[in-house]
Amino acid sequence: MGHIGGTDPAALAAYMQAGFGGFILMGANIPGTDAELHALTDALAVDPTLPPLIAVDQEGGLVSRLDGDVFPASTTLKDRPVADTSAAFAARGALVARAGITVNFGTVADVTADSGSFIFGRALGADPSGAAERVAAATSAQQPFVASALKHFPGHGAAPGDSHHAIPTTGRSLEEWKTTDAVPFAAGIDAGASLLMYGHLAYTAVDPLPASLSATWHTLARDELGFDGVSVTDDLGMLLSSGDPAYADPVANGVAAVAAGNDLVLMVAGSDAQTAGRMAAGIAAAVDAGTLPAERLADAATRVLALRMQLAGSTATWGVCDTCTPAG
Repeated sequence: MGHIGGTDPAALAAYMQAGFGGFILMGANIPGTDAELHALTDALAVDPTLPPLIAVDQEGGLVSRLDGDVFPASTTLKDRPVADTSAAFAARGALVARAGITVNFGTVADVTADSGSFIFGRALGADPSGAAERVAAATSAQQPFVASALKHFPGHGAAPGDSHHAIPTTGRSLEEWKTTDAVPFAAGIDAGASLLMYGHLAYTAVDPLPASLSATWHTLARDELGFDGVSVTDDLGMLLSSGDPAYADPVANGVAAVAAGNDLVLMVAGSDAQTAGRMAAGIAAAVDAGTLPAERLADAATRVLALRMQLAGSTATWGVCDTCTPAG
């Protein structure tokens, strides 16, 4: 899943001619009107019979890319009845879908009671059970409109620090994780989340590697939590921003991510128009060299294509409801 800046539909269409599995829209990709945004998302689908995954981070509140999201977000939903989360995320999912966007990286399943944590304001709950109820509600509400994603597995709440600038770590054990941070993710998976986003954070008692590059955490999600959807990395550019020399090569990071079990690799920070192409070529070269099993790549491609086909087969269209309360 690649990214370049700008709102020129022709430039974005030319970029997607390389055959990437998806595109993530950031704030600088969002034009001034709904009509212009729809033209842009149409341009990204260079093959209308098999459109790419078009994604956005639309959590609402602190992380919003789209105009018009006036719906309650995590800053208040964590203290309100669960039904309010369902209503807010149904509206948010419809807002995303009517723009021609098919994936929302919008459900934060992290949990923390620490108001000083960078993830606190974005989390849907301050305790595992409350977060789980709201994560499940947000997932169920969005799935009729878009493919919803849970993030940032296995959970930022236990690991202090911001993964945009470092690799947060925690010594929390696997058994502790199962009764705390795992609970909201399990609830979202049971509610039918289409994607699971792996964070750049390390539970060192489980695996010293960041979860995004950890085969152990991918196995736990599949075998312990029963996740059978698309595994996606958080932005691999964040690993570059960590300053750790072990993660200074974006191509090597992409290969390692697929080898660990990710089906989709995401690259935004520090990338240019050629970065995703170099990563794709590097992954293919690793298969040719025998360092990345061909079966692993085939498994990843199958999951991503299955989701693309599922979304392409949807006949639903979404529009503005002028008579709704609130309007939209």
